[in-house]
Order: sequence, then structure tokens, then C-alpha cells
Amino acid sequence: MSKGTVLIADDDAAIRTVLNQAMTRAGFEVRVTSNISTLWKWVSEGGGDVVITDVSMPDGNAFDFLPKMKRARPDLPVIVISAQNTFMTAIKASERGAYEYLPKPFDLPELIAITDRAVSQPKRSPETSSSPKQFQDMPLVGRSPAMQDVYRVLARLMQTDLTLLINGESGTGKELVARALHEYGKRKNGPFVAINMAAIPKDLIESELFGHERGAFTGAHSRSAGRFEQAEGGTLFLDEIGDMPMEAQTRLLRVLQQGEYTTVGGRTPIKSDVRIVAATNKDLKSSINQGLFREDLFFRLNVVPLRLPPLRERSEDISDLVDHFLAINAKNGMSSKTIDISGIDAMQRYSWPGNVRELENLILRLAALYPQDHISGEIVRQELSSGEFQQNSTPENTIQADISIATENWLGEHFRKFPDGQAPHGLYREVLKRMEIPLILASLAYTKGNQIKAADLLGLNRNTLRKKIKELDIRFNRMN
Repeated sequence: MSKGTVLIADDDAAIRTVLNQAMTRAGFEVRVTSNISTLWKWVSEGGGDVVITDVSMPDGNAFDFLPKMKRARPDLPVIVISAQNTFMTAIKASERGAYEYLPKPFDLPELIAITDRAVSQPKRSPETSSSPKQFQDMPLVGRSPAMQDVYRVLARLMQTDLTLLINGESGTGKELVARALHEYGKRKNGPFVAINMAAIPKDLIESELFGHERGAFTGAHSRSAGRFEQAEGGTLFLDEIGDMPMEAQTRLLRVLQQGEYTTVGGRTPIKSDVRIVAATNKDLKSSINQGLFREDLFFRLNVVPLRLPPLRERSEDISDLVDHFLAINAKNGMSSKTIDISGIDAMQRYSWPGNVRELENLILRLAALYPQDHISGEIVRQELSSGEFQQNSTPENTIQADISIATENWLGEHFRKFPDGQAPHGLYREVLKRMEIPLILASLAYTKGNQIKAADLLGLNRNTLRKKIKELDIRFNRMN
């Protein structure tokens, strides 16, 4: 029995073929086309239970077509796939009512699972914007898989008021993410207010957050509005939440639980309509164990967790980030610059302890201090020489190290069983046999269970990897 009909639109014949075969094997009836016009004809005639569509096609852009389709078939789930894998693509997909967005190259099992959910649990998409915001500047930059995960989480949260807890090292762009969530979300017409807990004396934090009444403490000569009042109807960004003193944590918990607060020195509860986005570079669970952070507050803040990757984990984004910062410099009146490819290579091999903020400062320094239009790799290396200039740790390197250590340990143990170090015949095959399973498991762990990425990491055909997983009875838990 068919699960339903999938309408597929993509101008790439290879992708149409792969999706047609995969969805058919998964139990769907499938109709494929290479253009938007045919897709619209099928949809307007009432055909299909779910749509999978690319964005750019010969006769138009799917984003222009989505609002029209959602008006005609509001309960029809639309899954957008695109090679234009930027933050704005994810936002546009969400804004125009897409059920889900997946960047190319996508994980085929994941797409099938999403299609299953879309067909079995269809739900009405939120209303699309009548006047979509025109995106002039990209607030977040990067096309790496790590940033794609960030974009997808943000796109899902744009039209909600769910509390978000961002975890990331200093300089990764936590406030930038919070601003993007506000500026492209349902509260964009309200204020965005930010406060850094680490920058305010502990005895003033409660007053800064909740305001105070005249005479509440020495020096309080008049009433003062706190950040909650200033952010009413908008978003309050609580940066470095791990540095909030325990007394203020208790007051914040009340706001999250009851939606109201009192000013310092006040008695009348004040209703609060504010979305909370918190951020930290600390391990809050460790802080809880040390008695420095309330566990109940952590669970209230951690409704949706989001980890921002450090720049060393997404070095493939450096070229795009460099272009972005150079464009900003030129827009601010500095002369246009280009950076030699060897300079980009040097940046990609640098460890970036200060993350994206450090990169931005480097580009600003290069633009300000060097008169030439083309910056050489030698100049870049000279500017980076004071930092930790080294090859980044990649999954490939880490896996090689893990397997090397495991091999040495096993060989050492194995040789101790034989006098004079005499090894038995067939040692090479025995090592391969014993190392193959941990190697595959390590690759799956680094790719979070994504078999396509794991196969690419290992240099195997993905069908070969799947065959080995089945033959060796390898069971990987995605929750590991």
C-alpha cells in the first residue's frame, strides 16, 4: 500500500533519478519534473501529499512560488532542498512556509524520514509574511555543515517565542545569532536589548535587569527602568549568563516561571512580554555541580540549546568570511582589498583562539595598515605570527590519531604473548579485522551518524560502507 504521493521538482536529472528511486523504495508513489510550471499544475489540480523542490529552476524561483502554493494548499507540506546553502536560504524557506529545509548535498535517509513525518503528520504552516523583509546584508556567514545546523535551528525558531540557550567560545558570534533571531523573527518590530553579566558589578545586576524605585538603595535618586522593561515586546539577550550571581538567578527564574517581576524596592508585580535568549561560554552543567548555577533555571533557559562551532571547526568558511569583512571595510570607506590565495590558506591553518572576532580584527588591520590593494600570503603570515600558527585538528587527523594509538596498544599487548617478538602469520589481516570496526564507529561518531559523510571521510563508496556496517553488525547510537 502506498504511503502517499511525492511531487519532486529539480532541474538536475541525477537528483531526480536518485530521489525517484529512493522514494519509490520507501513506499511512495512519485511524480518528477524539472520545472516549476508543471509542479504548480499538479499542485493546483490537488495532486500530491508532499512536495520536494529545489529553489532555482529554469522557469523561476521556488521561493516566489511557495506563497501562492501555500494559499492554494495550506496543508500541503513542502520540503525545500537547495545548493544555495546560506543562512538566508534557511530563513526564506521558513518565512514562506516550508515544512523543512535541507541543504545540498543532503542525507538521503534523513530526507526520507522527513518525508514520512510530513505525510503522516501534516500540519498547517504558519502564515507567510505579506511583505517579506528584503535581505540586504547577510547577518551570518558560512556554508559549512556545522553552520547549516545552526541555520536550520534558527529558521525553526523565527516565528516562535521559545527560549534559546546559545553555547559557544568567546568570539563565535553569540550576540550576532541572537540579533538575527530577533531581526528576522516575529518580534522584529520590538526592541532588542543586550546585557553582559560579566561586565556589570554583581551588586548592580538586579537593578540593571529589573529596574529600581527611588530610594531603593543609596544613590537611587529616581526611578530607573531595567532591561526587562526596555525590552518589552521584543528580545532580551542575556550574555554570559553563567556569570549571573545566585540572587539574580532566583529573580530571573520567577520571570520565566510566572511571566512577571518586581523592581528593586518595588512591591507591585509587573507583567513581562519579553523573549529570552541567553548565551554562555561556560559548561553550565559543571557550574550546577559546583553550586554556582541553579539547575531549575538551567532547564528553563535550555528549552532549545544551540552550540556555535569555533572557527577552527569550520575553516572552510574562512574564505566567505574574509570576503564579507572586506566588503564591510570597503562599504565603510576603506579601499577595496583582495587577499592572495596563499593568505587564505595560512588563515585556514591557523587555530583562531579568538574565533570570528579575531578574524574580523585581522581583516580590519590588513585594510588599515597596508596600502597595497592585493595582500600577499607573506603579510598574512606575518600578522598571524604572534598567534598559534598550526594545522587545525580535523576529523581525519583525530581519527588517524585514535586508530594509531589503538593499533599500537593492541600490537603491544599482542606481541607480549609471543617469545622474542615472534608474530604469527596473517598479522596484517588480523590488525585490519580488529581495527575496521572501531574505525567505522569513530567515523560515524564524528559525523553524528551520517553515513554519507562518514563514507566520504573514510574514502569509501557509501554503498560499500553500508555493506560493511551490515556485515560487521555495527550498531551506532546517534545519541552517543
